[in-house]
Amino acid sequence: MKLFAKIAGFGLPGMLLAAGLFSSPAAAQVPVVVPVVVDTAVPIIISAVKPKPKPDGIMKFEGFVMNANTAQITARAKGNDMSIQTFSLSQEASTKMQQIVDKGGYQYGDKVTIYYHPSTMQALKFKGKPSKPI
Repeated sequence: MKLFAKIAGFGLPGMLLAAGLFSSPAAAQVPVVVPVVVDTAVPIIISAVKPKPKPDGIMKFEGFVMNANTAQITARAKGNDMSIQTFSLSQEASTKMQQIVDKGGYQYGDKVTIYYHPSTMQALKFKGKPSKPI
């Protein structure tokens, strides 16, 4: 018991002495310069929508209506929710759209197929059944 008391009496001062002997002195940290590596990797394309032009140059866009009026139609692509296209309407398509708007028009999410000229992004005609107005 006496031996245990002597060891316990030296415990705390012994730990402080050991900490002082084996620890390094406090010093300011020196900033480490790390070279910045810029990664210019090419993005990986998982699936690209490649529209096929018809012989007369008219292309087809299948999607869902986001907004439609007598001047333009905006649609989200069928296979890619991130692809949104806005097409101005030709005179014939505008006349047809006016008839549809008079009956209630296209609602958000209606399925539509738009035939357009790729250089002007002008919708020449469109197909799709408008849903009942809310």
